[in-house]
Amino acid sequence: MTDNEDPTRSGSSEQPSTESPDSSPPERTRHKGIYLLPNLFTTAALFAGFYAILAGMDGKFEAAAIAIFVAMIFDGLDGRVARLTHTSSEFGVQYDSLSDMVSFGVAPAVVAFSWMLNELGRVGWAAAFIYASCAALRLARFNTQVDVVDKRYFIGIASPTAAALVAGLVWSGYDATPSSQLAAVAALVTALSGLLMVSNFRYHSFKGLDLKGKVPFVVLFGIAMAFVVITIDPPRILFLMALLYSSSAPALWLWRKFRSGRKQA
Repeated sequence: MTDNEDPTRSGSSEQPSTESPDSSPPERTRHKGIYLLPNLFTTAALFAGFYAILAGMDGKFEAAAIAIFVAMIFDGLDGRVARLTHTSSEFGVQYDSLSDMVSFGVAPAVVAFSWMLNELGRVGWAAAFIYASCAALRLARFNTQVDVVDKRYFIGIASPTAAALVAGLVWSGYDATPSSQLAAVAALVTALSGLLMVSNFRYHSFKGLDLKGKVPFVVLFGIAMAFVVITIDPPRILFLMALLYSSSAPALWLWRKFRSGRKQA
């Protein structure tokens, strides 16, 4: 019995203690907290993706597509905020991955199927599943390779960009009359977006941008003009931007193959 132990708090004060003098009380498990600020943005992205699913199932396709783009904004902010405020954590990485699966994996597939893919029956169902399964595979591959790949590039298109392709298409034609031709285009875009996520094409990640550094005036002017262009026709401009970025890596790969073939000839 130690000097500061109260005998009245044990089972019986008359029984001798069975503990050895050198034994120490077990250590209490320390519960680690989580950083609030970046995870708030992740939660907002998750909420937007969940709302997109509900809106798509309810036939509110414009609102569903907009919600996916809103989720993209919050998803881009959580990582930036974590790096700028030095609040990165393993919990935040895993939470962000699960949020991405809902917002950029399940939500675009459900919205696209509810909007137009259901016109194709099993083919539309298959296209939606290809997208959702490829999103899961892409996120799993990213998590396992995050420490070994060049952070300047993504291997395969990022899931938010793939979601922008599908959501941009839905937003551009949310009020269109359902037809087999439009459903075929939607199935093609949805399936190809999923396959690009698991491809080996290298896409620039833009993670090397220094947000705290100084930039020339023309850069700020270009950003302002980009916002002006987007406001002219947001759904079609955003879809076009996502389409150009998605096709950049395959086009560059084909160009390199073409040049190497000419040199060999």
